[in-house]
Amino acid sequence: MDLFLSSFTNKLDAKGRVSIPAPFRGVLTRDGFEGLYVTPSFEAQAVDCGGHALLREIDALLAPLSTGSHDWEAFAATLYGQSEILKIDGEGRIVVSDSIKAHAAIRAEITFVGMGRKFQLWEPERFQAYLAEAKGRVREARKQLGSLGTAASRPAVEVRE
Repeated sequence: MDLFLSSFTNKLDAKGRVSIPAPFRGVLTRDGFEGLYVTPSFEAQAVDCGGHALLREIDALLAPLSTGSHDWEAFAATLYGQSEILKIDGEGRIVVSDSIKAHAAIRAEITFVGMGRKFQLWEPERFQAYLAEAKGRVREARKQLGSLGTAASRPAVEVRE
């Protein structure tokens, strides 16, 4: 399975275009989606991006909800109604719309952050602040879990001959 991995920071040009990192373009090409699906993240001041895999995840979120219910309407309006499909030009660039820039507070640079089946667009300083907070949460979660899964936490096995 192709995954979006790593992070990259690229500059916007004077026309508001930015190059999608080559490894991310490769994943999108293999996914077969024409263009780039983008939707504001409702978890962070970032933009979720991807192709068919991201759309399948969104469909899965909506699937258990009754079509036309208040919850379904809220999810659909948030995840589909604010989304865009951006065209990727021959040089692997997208034009970042004003609404995307406003949602993520993007100015001159964009950090592309791989998140498995999707990637996110961030304003670089905001991403660094988020990453510091996220690392703290991961450290805290690991403390709560103890050292499960490490060799030191497994019971010793006595081998008798």
